[in-house]
Amino acid sequence: MHFILHLGLGSFHRAHQAVYLHQLRQQGDTRWSLAGGNLRPDMADTIAALQAQGGCYTLETVTPQGERSYTRIESIERVIAYQDDLAPLIAMGADPATRIISFTVTEAGYYLDAENRLDWSAYPDLRADLVAVKAGQAGHTIYGGLVSILRARMQAGSGPVTLLNCDNLRHNGERSRGGLLQFIDALCDTVLKAWVQEHTCSPNAMVDRITPRPTPDVKERVKAATGWDDKAALMAENFIQWVIEDHFIAGRPDWEKVGVEMVHSVQAYEEAKIRLLNATHSCIAWAGTLAGYHYIHQGTHDAAIRQMAYNYVTDDAIPALETVKTPCPIDLAAYRDVVLERFGNPAIADTNQRVAMDAFSKIPGMIVPTIRDKLAKSKAGGAGFASVAMLPALFLAYLQRWHAGQIPYVYQDQAMDPAAAHAICDAADPVAAFAADAVLWGEIASDPQLVATLRAAFARVQAFVAERGNARA
Repeated sequence: MHFILHLGLGSFHRAHQAVYLHQLRQQGDTRWSLAGGNLRPDMADTIAALQAQGGCYTLETVTPQGERSYTRIESIERVIAYQDDLAPLIAMGADPATRIISFTVTEAGYYLDAENRLDWSAYPDLRADLVAVKAGQAGHTIYGGLVSILRARMQAGSGPVTLLNCDNLRHNGERSRGGLLQFIDALCDTVLKAWVQEHTCSPNAMVDRITPRPTPDVKERVKAATGWDDKAALMAENFIQWVIEDHFIAGRPDWEKVGVEMVHSVQAYEEAKIRLLNATHSCIAWAGTLAGYHYIHQGTHDAAIRQMAYNYVTDDAIPALETVKTPCPIDLAAYRDVVLERFGNPAIADTNQRVAMDAFSKIPGMIVPTIRDKLAKSKAGGAGFASVAMLPALFLAYLQRWHAGQIPYVYQDQAMDPAAAHAICDAADPVAAFAADAVLWGEIASDPQLVATLRAAFARVQAFVAERGNARA
């Protein structure tokens, strides 16, 4: 038996990676199983429920047409309860039977700046983790946690292991590996660094499945459909995709037998997903919040918001993707239409709050690449980038609402400096202050054409907001 140890036993992992392994095991291939736990004391109730249920839970999936189905997922064999010293998690990671350590982290959870360097100044928890690990304690960031596990594995002589990202960070394997090695450099642990370089690998991967936070009615539907009072039930859309670079150092499951795409390079798939799906998702969440909606599907069915999203993809995202060096293997126009159909699924009931979060990571990671591509072409005589500029302009209007205390939910943004965000909104020229923020824009911050295009887009957003205010008055 070989194990995958997953760090971050949240809803997405249980609706995605665990499902693929469950399907493989259902085919009779039981050579691989899952163990999972968290680096922080998160989701204690869910972890306790999974332990009580032997790692089993029900996944409800829903089509855009409202058809629901229920599957009992049985691929998680070991649920590891949280301990502050992470001893059980570290022991599992150091076990020779563990051949893959996978993880799901938010973009901000990698603590990387625009140059892919660890941003020590911006993140007190990263600095605290370094101090803790230097003192021989367990780390609780992704880097500190991995160092604690990999040190134990090295000392036990447990052999090589693959580090596998399962999240939306662009070039996730390469970038997280870079962050890990920088963290080890800061520890001055040359022995561990040499071991990690020789005994681990970090393939890039792309994941996709909309998975809202579970609500109590999911458990009620599961009980009505299955008769099981499942305390760890969750739901997701019926669409699912996983693309992984086939670069593993200690073996892997035969995922291709259950629909995982094993490829030489994930870059084209990754760019299409991040720019056409993730950025569009944020567009709808910010615009929907400004329009007074609670759910993503409500904004998607709003003609004006849907048109903003459609125009962004059609006018700017697709042309930018079609000119990159690596040809895209995807029909981008068809992909756009499928994405909008998925977002319009009312049964998912995905909230604007969930999707709107972490804009200070999402704008540079998901939106600025298209703006940078279009800006360069515009300076060379090409068309402008008015449609993609609507996305950050929507967020600026959203940020002003947050500044005024008028967002109807708690906004979470791990990469945002609240004082700097308030200063943008207090500035005499908020658009210029917004465009000058290097965290968001990197090397194109304060570019005159960027400022002018954002200013025009922000005026259109203000008109949209005023129109909605009048319509609801």
